[in-house]
Amino acid sequence: MFSSIVLYADVKKMTTELLLKYIDGDCTDQEKVSITIWLDADPENMKEFLALRKLRDITIWQSPPVSGILEKPEEKKLIWSGKRILIEVLKIAAVFLVAIFISQYLFQEPKPENLIVMQTIHVPAGQRAEIILVDGTKVWLNAKTTFTFPNYFSGKSRNVCLNGEGFFDVSSNKQKPFIVKTEKYDIKVFGTKLNIMAYSGKGFFETSLLEGSVEVMKTGVLNGVTIKPYELIYQEKDNLVMSPIDNMNHFLWKDGIISFNNESFTSIVKKLELYFDLKIEVKNEKILNYRCTGKFRTKEGVEHILKVLQLSNRFSFKTDDKKNRITIN
Repeated sequence: MFSSIVLYADVKKMTTELLLKYIDGDCTDQEKVSITIWLDADPENMKEFLALRKLRDITIWQSPPVSGILEKPEEKKLIWSGKRILIEVLKIAAVFLVAIFISQYLFQEPKPENLIVMQTIHVPAGQRAEIILVDGTKVWLNAKTTFTFPNYFSGKSRNVCLNGEGFFDVSSNKQKPFIVKTEKYDIKVFGTKLNIMAYSGKGFFETSLLEGSVEVMKTGVLNGVTIKPYELIYQEKDNLVMSPIDNMNHFLWKDGIISFNNESFTSIVKKLELYFDLKIEVKNEKILNYRCTGKFRTKEGVEHILKVLQLSNRFSFKTDDKKNRITIN
């Protein structure tokens, strides 16, 4: 079954009032859970909270009167007026603290490496995943894909690692390019939409650009090849070859649809093996010359795809579930 997994690597910022409620112990259980998640999401959130708590601790609050002793109306008014003033002071102080943290994040040296946490997601066969990174970049991951990314980006670039296929809607930051590292090539992105297919050990590498600008370079090489929107670059033997994108429907895999547009049967077999994690053995070599066009929902399975392809191409197939193999004659 083809399902969508949505993961968020960022959490909405807490308000000062809610943090003050948490410090005072007046939060509901749901608010406590939200604040706990927010604190764990980024070390900067914890710093902001501790600074606010320290400011609260060093402030002298006027205690309410002891139970049973009635205060005068003007005294009560003075007490609550003082609290409101203090809350406003805390708000202003919190704004300055946040500004300091932001300036430190933008202008200081990279944070210590022990604060960076690398996270890895592996997408099983027949599924896909959607991720929103801390910088706002959206990433869709196809089946049999492994994606590694940090909990925040430090240094002069935003580096992630891809083994498989991913569609990226990259948040623009000219001072801090987004770099996707694959087995053989690095893709330097300046804020754009693109699709990358790079399965390690499978001989697949292809980058398709829909918007913006990207540069593709061999790992360890500073300069590479720049492609324009609606162009793709792919590996052919040891060389990179550019051509126009001829199948915009390919990117429908984000929605759970596999699309083939006049594609060779050899290419189709390789993709089905990848997406469904099985071995397809073709015994009739004539079939490899077939070219096929069609759209299929991944959740319907590989056998359904082959049965549809049989309608316009003469071949038969046999499945072996124990060996996770399909034989095509």
